[in-house]
Amino acid sequence: QVQLVESGGGRVQAGGSLTLSCSASESTLNNYHTGWFRQAPGKEREFVARVTSSGITTSYADFVQRRFTLTRDNVKNMWSLQMNFLKPEDTAVYYCWAHKDGMDYWGKGTLVTVSS
Repeated sequence: QVQLVESGGGRVQAGGSLTLSCSASESTLNNYHTGWFRQAPGKEREFVARVTSSGITTSYADFVQRRFTLTRDNVKNMWSLQMNFLKPEDTAVYYCWAHKDGMDYWGKGTLVTVSS
């Protein structure tokens, strides 16, 4: 079972930037879709961004509005979410996610706090 570990969360002022990274224990990501979800206080977990196992197709939630960029490094078995122009409503616990053969895998989450 693949293990996922996030890093890079923290506190930032509105308009600032953060980069989240996720490392996978698996020897290869070639067959995994990967991405990020988030959960704000009192809300359900929601999709943020994903990239298909081929690495060709990347999709984002509407609220991203071109502020975030998801990249993936199949050599290092990791993926990152560059977040720019952060807003207070982006405050949440961010979870890295991987999917293969009908199974979802999750990291433990990293907290992002955006102050106004």
